[in-house]
Amino acid sequence: QVQLVESGGGLVQAGGSLRLSCAASGGTFSSNPMGWFRQAPGKEREFVAHINWNGGSTYYADSVKGRFTISRDNAKNRLYLQMNSLKPEDTAVYYCAVVRRAGSVYDTSTYGSWGQGTQVTVSS
Repeated sequence: QVQLVESGGGLVQAGGSLRLSCAASGGTFSSNPMGWFRQAPGKEREFVAHINWNGGSTYYADSVKGRFTISRDNAKNRLYLQMNSLKPEDTAVYYCAVVRRAGSVYDTSTYGSWGQGTQVTVSS
């Protein structure tokens, strides 16, 4: 089963950019659709973005559409999230995950093999 490790989080001012990375090991990374989710303190984990196995299809939460870009490099077993024009409300722990079962790409229950998360803090 694939194991995932996120990195690239940090503290950034509003309007700034960060690029998150998710490194996969074990399993078959290139055949799996994947997603990014985030969880702010006191809130439920929410969908951010989804990408199919070859990067040809992507989905985004309305709150990040036009600012965030999900991508993947199957040769490097890496998933990315480029985050631009960051806002304080983007502050959260960001998680990557692999699609494990049929279901909505927007639901956490569709995914598994969650990483440990990386903290993103956007100051105003």
